[in-house]
Amino acid sequence: MSQIIFSGSWSPYLVGALIGILSWFSFIISKKPLGTSTSYARGSARLGSVCCGAAVFDWKYYQEYKPELEWQSMLVIGIVIGSFISAVLSGEFNLAFIPVTEFESVLNQNILGRIFSAFAGGILLGFGARWAGGCTSGHGISGAFQLSIASWVSLIMFFIGGVVTALLIL
Repeated sequence: MSQIIFSGSWSPYLVGALIGILSWFSFIISKKPLGTSTSYARGSARLGSVCCGAAVFDWKYYQEYKPELEWQSMLVIGIVIGSFISAVLSGEFNLAFIPVTEFESVLNQNILGRIFSAFAGGILLGFGARWAGGCTSGHGISGAFQLSIASWVSLIMFFIGGVVTALLIL
C-alpha cells in the first residue's frame, strides 16, 4: 500500500475508481454533485465586493450563486493541499515560479508571456465553465454519472477540444 501512496504517479484506473466512489459519497452526504466551478463564481463575488463594494451582492448572477463559503470551496482548498501533500510524499515536489516545459520552446514565450497566457487561459476557462453550466469535473464526473445529456455532450467536446489543441501545439 505504501508503494502506491509514495509512487510518482498512480494508475488512472485506480484514480478513476476512487473519483467514482468520491462522487457517490458527494451525492449521499451532501445531496450535491461533485464540481468546483461554482465555488470560483462565489469567490468572484467576494473579490468583486473588494473592488466595487457591497453592491456586487445585488447583481442578478450573485443572487443565484450567493457568495458564501460552502463545501465546494473547501473541496478546492483540499485539492491544493492534497496536491501539495502528494507531491511531497512522492518526492516530486520542487519550487519553481513557472516550470520549464516543452511548451516554452513551442510557444517561444518569456516569463511575462507565459504569465499572460496562463491568466488569459484561466479567464477563458472560467468563462467557458460558467457558460457550459459547469466545469470538467462537474460535467465529466458528476453529470456523466447522472447520465445527463448536456454533460455527455460537454464531455465529448472537452475531448475534441483537447485533441484539436494538442494537434495545433505539436
